[in-house]
Amino acid sequence: MTHEYLLWLATAAYALHMLEEYEYNWRDWARRVLKLPVEWNTFFIANAIVIVLGVCSAGVGWREPWFSLAFPALMLVNATFFHVLPFLWTRINSPGLFTAVLLFYPIAGWVYYGAWVDGVLNTNDAILSAVIGTATMAYPIVLLRTKNLQFFRQDSAE
Repeated sequence: MTHEYLLWLATAAYALHMLEEYEYNWRDWARRVLKLPVEWNTFFIANAIVIVLGVCSAGVGWREPWFSLAFPALMLVNATFFHVLPFLWTRINSPGLFTAVLLFYPIAGWVYYGAWVDGVLNTNDAILSAVIGTATMAYPIVLLRTKNLQFFRQDSAE
């Protein structure tokens, strides 16, 4: 038996994380603390995409570890840069902090460890998965920060 099943566990953990963020009002926290112009519809769409990535990651499994490990990499980036570090800097609870610390760090580490134990993890795949996970986590932030630039605005194109 391989450890590919851990990718499904990671996806389930992300679903629990989303619930914590929603119930503790991540949107208002992100607006106040991170100064992100985020709306709930963006939150829902971005998280739906993340869940799709988790399902795709679990479906692909160890056949393409560079891709499947991008999901736990994304979890680590999310936990670190959107929950733990902002909490340490501000001492204001970040909605999602509990699941980030209690689920994301151990499960993501377990997934990488499982890939190593199963003999499918190499340095190139680890690096590429980290790059893809980081880029995927950064993409919605870039969109939020640039959506009001004149070049991207559709309401003033007349």
